Amino acid sequence: MLRDFDNFFTQQEEPVKGCLLALRKIIKDYNEHITEAWKYRMPCFCYKGKQFCYLWTDKDTGNPYILVVDGNKIEHPALEQGSRSRMKIFPINPNKYIPVETIYEVFDLVMQTVYK
Repeated sequence: MLRDFDNFFTQQEEPVKGCLLALRKIIKDYNEHITEAWKYRMPCFCYKGKQFCYLWTDKDTGNPYILVVDGNKIEHPALEQGSRSRMKIFPINPNKYIPVETIYEVFDLVMQTVYK
């Protein structure tokens, strides 16, 4: 039987499914201390046990995004605050190349600011 975490990915339709699976690998490959968890009915990634980011899909467009925990502590043009007070999102177009370098720039900023 699949875990809720894995089930989230299998229930998605292409091209979102493939994009989310690629994002999962990109996030896990960023740092050896990143682990997976199921929190708030969402796939969560933790750095040394502390919430780092989530993967989710936009309710209007269906496109995936990375929800950056403590995104309010950093500034990067790829992030959107919206109405959130603590988190920012990094929207991803599932039909285009995933900007891995830009994602890692954002993660580097989080590491330098939050986990210093």
